[in-house]
Amino acid sequence: MAVLHLRHLTHHSLLSTSKLHHHFRFSPLKSPRFSCSASASSTMAKQVLVPIANGTEPMEAVITIDVIRRSGADVTVASVEKELRVDACHGVKIVADALVADCKNTVFDLIALPGGMPGASNFKDCGALESLVKKQAADGRLYAAVCASPAVALGSWGLLKGLKATCYPSFMEQLQSCATAVESRVQQDGKVVTSRGPGSTMEFAVTLVEQLYGKEKADEVSGPLVMRPNHGDEYTITELNPLEWKCNNVPQVLVPIADGSEEMEAVMIIDILRRAKANVVVASVGDNLEILASRKVKLVADMLLDEAAKLTYDLVVLPGGLGGAQAFAKSDKLVNLLKKQAESNKPYGAICASPALVLEPHGLLKV
Repeated sequence: MAVLHLRHLTHHSLLSTSKLHHHFRFSPLKSPRFSCSASASSTMAKQVLVPIANGTEPMEAVITIDVIRRSGADVTVASVEKELRVDACHGVKIVADALVADCKNTVFDLIALPGGMPGASNFKDCGALESLVKKQAADGRLYAAVCASPAVALGSWGLLKGLKATCYPSFMEQLQSCATAVESRVQQDGKVVTSRGPGSTMEFAVTLVEQLYGKEKADEVSGPLVMRPNHGDEYTITELNPLEWKCNNVPQVLVPIADGSEEMEAVMIIDILRRAKANVVVASVGDNLEILASRKVKLVADMLLDEAAKLTYDLVVLPGGLGGAQAFAKSDKLVNLLKKQAESNKPYGAICASPALVLEPHGLLKV
């Protein structure tokens, strides 16, 4: 993000003992199971279910959860597997709040399916999830899916008949057999919202916020996200301090994380660079591998910064988030690593609060 806004710092509501505490984490550890049969809250917070599975696209899951939590909704992340932990795409581990089977007695205002393969196929094969979403549709409540899930899950369940829908480009032919397929980035028809893939998920999630709370809340949430206003427009990148970007072998990339890091920014950087086959090292600047990100997502780093700093990198990239950027700025080890990167004429980057709070105070933005 390029704009820092106070609402960016507001986390989703914490639940009392009479409610569920909804969070998820990237962790190799198992967490206790949570039952989703708790009584409905007396507050006005909307209840949202985001299922995850082995093979789920982590950007689509994290963006959907993060953006919807910014609206104040209570988001339950539920695994369709037998275990709470799922192995998402690109080496990301996510630990759910509950199993989908435990959520059968809960009424949700929205059920939103991220995509990814074989994640979408695992959704389709989950009888408990199919029953939940079919009841959601029968009761006239909102349901949604992105990427492969509209065609593979919703379409296979017969929940798109006679409706306009979109999905990931390579699944459009399959979608045509079960819906009126359109190539919109986000498509709404009645109580169904569908979208194309990782690059359209932020718009997808903001649309879901609008359906839950109205346009004013959607505008309030989307403003600090600094979304592109015209996604169809061409755009260019101007490099003000040109340097030769090359490496002889597999690119080695460092992505530090800390308590308060913005999880969408961290996960998108990691996910996309790993798609490009870079070797991405995620390093915690704190004392523990596990950090608590800004929207209460728990991420587990590959190693501590003390260990990561012993290696050399072709690129160092800092995610934003106010708390995370402040922790980065206080880390002498990280600042020294960045200075060495600059002295070696190697690229480094930062987003959101990190350019102003980390790079500028340490002279790392000088021409």
